[in-house]
Amino acid sequence: MDKRDIRRKVSAMRKMLLETEKEASALEVFARLEDTAAFMMADRILMYHSLSDELSTRAFLKKWHGRKHFYLPRVNGVNLEILPYDESRLELGSFHIEEPTGNDTVDARELEMIVVPGVAFDRRGNRLGRGKGFYDRLLAGTKATTVGVGYDFQLMDEIPCEENDVPMDYVITQHTTMRFHKPKKHRKY
Repeated sequence: MDKRDIRRKVSAMRKMLLETEKEASALEVFARLEDTAAFMMADRILMYHSLSDELSTRAFLKKWHGRKHFYLPRVNGVNLEILPYDESRLELGSFHIEEPTGNDTVDARELEMIVVPGVAFDRRGNRLGRGKGFYDRLLAGTKATTVGVGYDFQLMDEIPCEENDVPMDYVITQHTTMRFHKPKKHRKY
């Protein structure tokens, strides 16, 4: 399958999920994340603020807020800026995602972990996003542990990848936690 076919297939499967299935899946995936040594040791973590078709991060952010330092991305042109998570400082931004407000941006190199949504992941740690390259540009400049999270059906044997795609260190779904031991290639995007 090419990228377009994968995106269509996954989108159709996401639309079939009931709200109760979405909630249960998010709880299972983030419980698996909590069990990793990488999460236990990380303090400065970039999360994403979920769209309706992504694993919801809201309960996880509320649970750990105050015990971990969370950050959220904000779209700025073709790049992502990183700002501290503060539920009272969110507003609807690009792509109808709640984004943090303010000017207190953080350098991505200061992050210890980055939790990334995706359209699909494969068993080698590759990630297929929505096609804009925001996360690949961000990940290319950091040494943070990268964690791709998704539903079981988003995990595939192989997905097409390109030179600028940055592989994940972990891929976590409801029933799978995979860790990859690869040297990080930092590319100039």
